[in-house]
Amino acid sequence: MPKLRDQDGEFEGPIPSGEAGTHSPMESHTGYRGDDWSPQRLVFHQNLEQFAERVGLIVALQGNGKISQEKAFSEIRQIWKDLKESRGELLDL
Repeated sequence: MPKLRDQDGEFEGPIPSGEAGTHSPMESHTGYRGDDWSPQRLVFHQNLEQFAERVGLIVALQGNGKISQEKAFSEIRQIWKDLKESRGELLDL
């Protein structure tokens, strides 16, 4: 089974579902290559990407009149709190 690779070799985990090397639009697809690489930092990086994608979707929904500005703000505030909590848990800050 193909595995994701980090800068130092193999990372435990299969390539995301679909054909080898392809990604769903809803899956994170960039790597974390910081000098301070760790599994926790990789997970936080993925959480950060997911946050950015979700904010983009919420803004698009609001801009197209599907949700109100108040609902958009509330949703973004909640996912921000979730991201902040994951930062504290994963990065010991």
